[in-house]
Amino acid sequence: MKWERIQAKILTLEDLQLKTQSLKKENKKVILTNGCFDLVHLGHLQYLCEASTLGDFFIVAVNSDSSVRNLKGEHRPIKGELTRASLLASLTFVDAVVLFSAPTPIDIIQAILPDVLCKGGDWEIDQIVGAKEVMAAGGSVKRISFLPGHSTTSLEQKIKSYL
Repeated sequence: MKWERIQAKILTLEDLQLKTQSLKKENKKVILTNGCFDLVHLGHLQYLCEASTLGDFFIVAVNSDSSVRNLKGEHRPIKGELTRASLLASLTFVDAVVLFSAPTPIDIIQAILPDVLCKGGDWEIDQIVGAKEVMAAGGSVKRISFLPGHSTTSLEQKIKSYL
């Protein structure tokens, strides 16, 4: 895959809105998930791959560096937003990536109203940002279970133990 093709999958919110409007006119099902994806591991890959099967066009909303720092602390992110977005865009089952700087992806969710909103199984539906908006628009919210023993926090701890 050429670098330009990977970078072309990283969209602005405005471009993403236009794309999803067009897809919905074609009766295509749009899926959205979000996260920091700081140290992508096997658990992330399994989760993302499974989420991508729930529709026709899979979008990953990625926290910006400032958003990750606000959520996780000054020591994060480990990898910058362009690296994280590019890595996710390089996955064949990811159709688009969009960065967001707000504490939550609610603006993206409200702007595109995905048909399916996905989060990890550790989130209760009533805790998932945008769940009520998506369901009110006729969409669904899916919780996808995690692969046990794989987390960014455990990777971070393992790295620190070597220092």
